Amino acid sequence: MRKDALAKIRGEARYVDDYRYPGMWFGATVRTRSPGGTVERVEFGPGIDWSQFVVVTAADIAGKNSTGLIDGDQPVLVERTFRHAAEPVLLLAHPERSTLRAALDAIVIHERANPEPVFDIDEALGLRAELFPGNVYRDYLMARGDLALGAAQADIVFDGRFETGSQEHVYIEPQGMIAQIDAAGVLVIEGSMQCPYYVLDTVTAVTARNAGAVRIVHRTTGGGFGGKEEYPSHIAAHAALLSLKAGGRAVKLIYDRAEDMLATPKRHPSRTRVRLGARHDGRLTFLDIDFALDAGAYATLSPVVLSRGVIHAPGPYACAHARVRGRAVATNHPPNGAFRGFGAPQSIFAIEQAMDGLARAAGMSPLDLRRLNMLRPGDRSVPGQSIDDTTDFDAVLDRALGDSDYIARRAHHTAFNAANAQAGRPVRRGIGLSTFHHGAGFTGNGEVMLASEASVRADRDGRVEVVASSSEMGQGNTTTLCQIVADALVLPLDRVSQAVVDTHDVPNSGPTVASRTCMVVGAIVEQAARRLRAALIEHGGPIAGDDPQAFSAACARYLDAHPKLEAHARYEPPENVQWDEQAFLGSPYASYAWAAHVAEVEVDLDTFEVTLLDFTATQEVGKVINPTIAAGQVQGGVAQAIGFALFEKVMWNANGTMANNRLTNYIIPTSADMPAIRVAFLDQPGGAGAAGAKGLGELPMDGPAPAIVSAINFALDTRIARVPVLPEDIMRALPA
Repeated sequence: MRKDALAKIRGEARYVDDYRYPGMWFGATVRTRSPGGTVERVEFGPGIDWSQFVVVTAADIAGKNSTGLIDGDQPVLVERTFRHAAEPVLLLAHPERSTLRAALDAIVIHERANPEPVFDIDEALGLRAELFPGNVYRDYLMARGDLALGAAQADIVFDGRFETGSQEHVYIEPQGMIAQIDAAGVLVIEGSMQCPYYVLDTVTAVTARNAGAVRIVHRTTGGGFGGKEEYPSHIAAHAALLSLKAGGRAVKLIYDRAEDMLATPKRHPSRTRVRLGARHDGRLTFLDIDFALDAGAYATLSPVVLSRGVIHAPGPYACAHARVRGRAVATNHPPNGAFRGFGAPQSIFAIEQAMDGLARAAGMSPLDLRRLNMLRPGDRSVPGQSIDDTTDFDAVLDRALGDSDYIARRAHHTAFNAANAQAGRPVRRGIGLSTFHHGAGFTGNGEVMLASEASVRADRDGRVEVVASSSEMGQGNTTTLCQIVADALVLPLDRVSQAVVDTHDVPNSGPTVASRTCMVVGAIVEQAARRLRAALIEHGGPIAGDDPQAFSAACARYLDAHPKLEAHARYEPPENVQWDEQAFLGSPYASYAWAAHVAEVEVDLDTFEVTLLDFTATQEVGKVINPTIAAGQVQGGVAQAIGFALFEKVMWNANGTMANNRLTNYIIPTSADMPAIRVAFLDQPGGAGAAGAKGLGELPMDGPAPAIVSAINFALDTRIARVPVLPEDIMRALPA
């Protein structure tokens, strides 16, 4: 059973909005309405006693007016100029929520609006209006071999354009923070977040306090999926500013669902142009990709989302002559940011659809083309990484084909569709395949720069704590880390727990993102646990087998002679990770997880609705630490990706904000929309993590959309090239 299961089932888990403090006030945010422009003045309307409120503007910021991520270009509060609608201008706090809501309605922001907002990637690149120099925050070029030579060798060329839409995270719990000054004068911020040390860095910079005067405490978090990576720093800074101006009293700032969906980052929309060339036998000769992301009005995390998207754009395929250009493009949408997959789902969708197109042009099956070109041990990927781990990608593919009965089902659906067409029946069926891989951990030199740390400590009774800043948000993080430590110490799982993530108590083990927890943080805590066991053996006497009593006795003996029993470790990236950021080539990840997905669909030609009939997800993720949690991650990722593929269309207002920012009109899949999801793992310990584990969390987001769209195109003989695919898209794709 998961460590946090009983508390959540019983309703005992305390989320940030469950916390109450004496004299606590409530905060709110006043935002711009125009898609960029200038704030001319703020009008505080009549009928409100404004002396009873705390009002914070940019003038109250003692430190930097910046959330601090990468370029540091996004302000905490608008001073005068702004780039998008829903940008925060001022903050209010009051002890009564109802009074606070009335006050929000009485404030008018007088704006001079930007007359030429830009919301389209191609329009921004065409410089219809320049929001940022060249409207490009980052421009990466990854090139290998001789593209002209590869093009000359091609007998068959495919050229296609592919698009993916925005996507809302829809975590169960909206964003929220509480800030207050404690009895020692420390600014304490507690809330829902993935990256406590990101929050610490921002709040110290904004408030001009040192790290010892700010304390960040992670509370039970109801989902994140990347949506609580960068934006919690924004909310924490707002709550901190309100608390400081309110004399240090507790101020709670909780978004409702509508505000959360309106103002927070989403998955980057993308536009990708892919040109592929192959010989008559299907062997790739060149690959040329132009990949662009709608970054929105500020760069925030877009540079690193883009880098992962570029690196994954060639897919798991060998190609000697390749070029991938990636650009993060400035528009007047609110900034887009981290979302499960982190740029890879967008570029993988494009390359997988392009491989289908090339297969059609070559007269080959999509399966045969993929198998012919997939990377194998000894090959070098387009970025330049030698494929030298233990992965048998043929075995992954074969397992997916066998579990799904792909070849037989494809033949069956071909006959089924022909018979239905002849009989005039309005049902068609299809099956689609995607093959892909996903790098775990920060890209390139990111893990070196993080220098992540963690500890393991024990008390006299042999109770062990994992001391790390990794945040549990429903993904099973705490259970997995405790299991790794329990295995290393040869203890029952119930003897190990994770310490509350508090920056005054736990070291910085890095953010809970990028499929890095099990692989990177798991490796650190495993090493720390082994060091703790070695210290006990050296100083406390031998420990017999897996006897908890012997372990407890050894802990007591050690603590009789020492003030504490704690072992520390720091992550050391494997030597094979060598990345040249300037050349944008090298070995970007310590380990890749590999997968093959198969989707079966049925399409009703009367209603144009798609029904998923079956889904097979086969993965190789190194050593599977906890099979139940791992299977849950895959099932959840597939469900989220089904939404990306078939349901979740963000509609835009004229000012560039989300129009359908309610769960009543933003449609996500429910359990009724889910097919049977067949999950299988090939247990091949060869990763850089604990016991040979690799990262898993993001992998299942990458493959479903291309497999589903491939199945639709097979069923209907269409060339749909964007997601989400709604019934009206199918209607337009069919011949009149």
